[in-house]
Amino acid sequence: MKLNNIALAGIAISAAVMLSGCGIYKKYETPTDTPITKAYAEALQQPVDSAAFGNLGWRTVFTDPKLATLIEQALENNTDLRNAQLNVEVAQANVLGAKLAYLPSVALAPNGAGASYAGSDLSWTYQLPAQLSWEIDIFGKLLNSKRGAQAALLRSEAYAQAARSQIIAGVANTYYAIAAVRNQLNLSRSTAGLWKETVQTMRDLKEAGRGVTEAAVVQSNANYYSILASITDLEMSLDQLNNTMSLLLNTYPQEWDVTDKVDIQVPQILRAGVPMSELAVRPDVKAAEQSLASAFYSTASARAAFYPTINIGVGGGFTNALGSFIQNPGKWFYNLTGSLTAPLFSRGQNIARLKGAKAQQQQALNTFEYTLLSAAAEVKDAITVYDKSFEKSSLLNEQIANLEKSVDYTNDLMIYSTGTTNYLEVLTAQQSLLSAQISQINTELARARSVINLYQALGGGR
Repeated sequence: MKLNNIALAGIAISAAVMLSGCGIYKKYETPTDTPITKAYAEALQQPVDSAAFGNLGWRTVFTDPKLATLIEQALENNTDLRNAQLNVEVAQANVLGAKLAYLPSVALAPNGAGASYAGSDLSWTYQLPAQLSWEIDIFGKLLNSKRGAQAALLRSEAYAQAARSQIIAGVANTYYAIAAVRNQLNLSRSTAGLWKETVQTMRDLKEAGRGVTEAAVVQSNANYYSILASITDLEMSLDQLNNTMSLLLNTYPQEWDVTDKVDIQVPQILRAGVPMSELAVRPDVKAAEQSLASAFYSTASARAAFYPTINIGVGGGFTNALGSFIQNPGKWFYNLTGSLTAPLFSRGQNIARLKGAKAQQQQALNTFEYTLLSAAAEVKDAITVYDKSFEKSSLLNEQIANLEKSVDYTNDLMIYSTGTTNYLEVLTAQQSLLSAQISQINTELARARSVINLYQALGGGR
């Protein structure tokens, strides 16, 4: 028995030495094969900038008390976030299971029986056995399983953070969208009231013979109903936004109390270029890399399947059945076993499994690289919208100021002059003013959303 055990151990150690360079023991390392992955690997070595926009707490960015209350409610009740957190718990359990696989397994199987032969007295036999089995992880099967489970845990934690960031951004975007639509509604309703007065004024001027035709009255009335139709569209949009907010907060549909001002005060840290170190903390980037790490360990496990499994078993117990004899009182017994199981007839399956694992690892690498590129594009888009919205807002302010004067001038001309075409100028001026005012509200909303999207794009939401 001792010679056999020594021989098995010698074979195992020799095999482990020969296989040390086969990749089954190698730990995952961040790839540096492409410029984007190399930049990412270098960024991981840099210290975290706590003052970076994405690293600021969400309460620092979203200071509106009403919005803060809604975000807190969403973080507490949102179903997607709850499920993401439960996935973390599942991954934690899997890691624990992978670690416990290193420990021996113990089985207890007490049994007893009674027998009588040719009218003899009933004879009782009993056993109280215990079996301990231990797999020696010479070829890295358990090691790669544990490492893969740990990578899956990190991935699930990153997904949970991504869900948290997405929910914060979703609540903030919906909050300011509700505010913008309400402002548009108030503006449209006010304009509709003014337009109704204009229609009545034109009717009065027509009856007074002041050069206003019936066609002009009908046209102005049509424009009035057009505004009323746009109001119904805005009311529908507002209802849908309130429902979206209710879903985010996991509650029944209702109207939500929001601010009247669509604006976010942004720290003076935005710039044209964002370093890779800030992109590297994005949860989706972290999740993509951990998916790559998990695929790496799956490939290593597929390689390890080509090599034998070594098990050591220790058994023992207490019994009164010794061979064909029954002895009372019983005696203690024990045994020691060792086994080496080699996959001689499953090489084809193992080869196919390894090819599939390699393909999935390449897919994970492609996804990881694309995630990095997408992150950079999202950040650049958000900064561009943020910068350009300021320029557009300034131009719209000038346009609105001039259009307000135009409306006043044309109203005076229509009332005090005898021309026949002044009504067209009134209609045009009022319509242009309304369009510019709505465009201004949309621009303010776009600027607010760009800040929110930039915060999310930089992994904000802690």
